[in-house]
Amino acid sequence: MTVALHDLLPAGLRRGWAADGICPDLDLYSLFRARQIADLHATAVVDAKGKLCYTALDRKVRCLAAGLAGLGIRPGEVVGVQLPNGRGAVIADLALAAVGAVALPFPVGRGSLEAQALLRRAEAVAVIAPVEHRGSRPAAELRALVPALPELRHVIAAGRVGSEPEGTIPLSGLLRSDPAAFVPARPDPDSAARILVSSGSEAEPKMVAYSHNALAGGRGNFLASLMPEGTPPRCLFLVPLGSAFGSNGTAVTLARHGGTLILLEHFTPEAALAAVREHRPTHILGVPTMVRMMLDRLEGPDPGAGELPAPTALVLGGSALDETTAEDAARAFGCPVVNLYGSADGVNCHTGLGEEVTEAEANATGVVAGRPDPRVADIHITDPDTHEQLPDGEIGEIIARGPMTPMCYVASPELDARYRTPEGWVRTGDLGLIDRDGVLHLVGRLKDIVIRGGANISPAEVERELASHPRVRDVVCVGIPDRLMGERLAACVVPRGPQAPTLDSLGEHLTRRGLEQRKHPERLLVLAELPLTPAGKPDRAALRERLAQPARPAPTSAAPAPAPAPPLAHAG
Repeated sequence: MTVALHDLLPAGLRRGWAADGICPDLDLYSLFRARQIADLHATAVVDAKGKLCYTALDRKVRCLAAGLAGLGIRPGEVVGVQLPNGRGAVIADLALAAVGAVALPFPVGRGSLEAQALLRRAEAVAVIAPVEHRGSRPAAELRALVPALPELRHVIAAGRVGSEPEGTIPLSGLLRSDPAAFVPARPDPDSAARILVSSGSEAEPKMVAYSHNALAGGRGNFLASLMPEGTPPRCLFLVPLGSAFGSNGTAVTLARHGGTLILLEHFTPEAALAAVREHRPTHILGVPTMVRMMLDRLEGPDPGAGELPAPTALVLGGSALDETTAEDAARAFGCPVVNLYGSADGVNCHTGLGEEVTEAEANATGVVAGRPDPRVADIHITDPDTHEQLPDGEIGEIIARGPMTPMCYVASPELDARYRTPEGWVRTGDLGLIDRDGVLHLVGRLKDIVIRGGANISPAEVERELASHPRVRDVVCVGIPDRLMGERLAACVVPRGPQAPTLDSLGEHLTRRGLEQRKHPERLLVLAELPLTPAGKPDRAALRERLAQPARPAPTSAAPAPAPAPPLAHAG
C-alpha cells in the first residue's frame, strides 16, 4: 500500500508555471544528471571525508538506486532517511529520486516516538539510518519499531562493514550494486519527490508533500534570487539536510543550480568558522542561534586564525532575527544578512541582497520580512475569521500560494481542511501586514509554538507526555524569551502530592517517553494552581509574565537545566 499524495493546487497553475519557465519541469535526478554532464568534474560535495565530484557522486547514486530497486522499492513509495549531513545523505536523496520513490528525510536525533509517528503515517516501506551517531544507535532503534510498522519492509544501516544490527540491510552492500543495467525512472515533475517535516503547533509533527517542480522550481527560485552573478553557489549548510530548511540542499543547490554543498556532520561554532575560512562558501545557511554562537567565538579570547572571507550572503531563518544579531553578523562576515521568513508548510519571503531597510520600515509594526516574490510564493493578508483579503496596511493572517506551494499534508485531511483554501492557498497561522511599498511585515502568530534555536517545539506534545509523570497534577508549557536561543521552553507545574518534581526528573521522564532533549523544558515553575482566563482556560500570558520575573529560590525546582541541545532548523 502506498500513501495517497494528492495536489491541492489547481493543475492549471502548475502547468502554467512550467510553460512560462518558472519551473524547470524535470524530475530531480534528471536535473542533477544534466548538471553532471555539463561539468563532469565540478565539486558536488565537501564533507568530513573530503571532496566528491559530480561524476563520482553520480556513480554512487546509480549504485544505490540499483540496490534499492533490487530490494523492490517502487516509484511512489516512501522511504525514510535519517542520516547526518554528509555525502551519504546526498547519495540517498538522489538515489531515491532516480528510483522515483518519495524521500522522507528527518534529522538524526528525533526521538523514537516521533520517528514511529512519521514512518507510520507516511506508510514508509524502508528507512536508511546510521548504525551509530553521537552515542545513539538509530538503526537498531528503528529496527525495534518494525513490529509496530506493518508497511516497513527494510531498515538499511549505514556504518562500518560488519557493525550492522541484526535484521538490517548494510548500506555498504547496496552501494556495491552494479549500476550498468539500471534505468532511472522519469516521474512526473508535478508528482511527489520529498516529504518535509514540520513540528508546527500540532501534537505530532506535520508532514508536507512537495513535488519535483515545487522544490527545484519554487524553492530553486528563492536561491536564484540570492545569486547575483548567476554562477554556481557554494553553500555551507549549518542546518541538517533532513530539515525543511535543508531541502534547499540536494534539490536546489545541486540539481537546480549545479553548485557545491559544504556540509558539517554536526554543528559547532568552531567547526563552522573553520569551514568558512577553508572552503570560502558563497552562501551560509543557518538559524540565528548558530550565528550568535559563531559571533561569541569571534569576540572571544581565541577568535581563530585570520579574517573571514566574505560570502555573498548569510541566510538566516527558522526563528526571529533580531536587529542586533543582524547588524553584528553583517559586520563580522562582511556581507548582507538575509532574513528568511519561511516554513515547510509553503511560505517563503526574504529581505534579499543589498536591500536597505528604510527608517520608516524599521519603525513600522512587526519585523520586516521582505518583498514577496511570485516566482517563489505570492503572499496575501486575509481576515482570520472571514478569510477576505485585507487592504495594504491592515493586520491579518498571512496566506501564500506559488510555484513552491506543496501538494498536501500527508495522511492528514484535517490539516488540509484547516490550512489550505479551496483555491490552494496555504494558511500560515501567522499574523502580518503588507505596507504600501509591497513589503511584508511579521506581527505575531495565531498558533502557539515555541521556536528554540530555529526548532519548532509543540507545547501540546510536551504537556501531553509530562501529564503522565507521577508527580505532575497539571502542567502548561510556554516559551520564554532568551538572548541566545530566541526562546526556551518552561514547564509550569502543579504537583501531585507534597513533593514537586525536579527539572531533571521531568527530563528523564520525557526521555523514557521518547522525546528528544531539544524538547525538554529548561525552566520549571512550581505553582499551587494554574491561573485561568475568564473562559476557564490556562492563562499562558500570565504564566509568561510570572516567568519573566527574577527567579526565586525554591528547593523543589532548583535542579539545573539540561545542557542545550544542538539547534535544528525547520524553516524553508
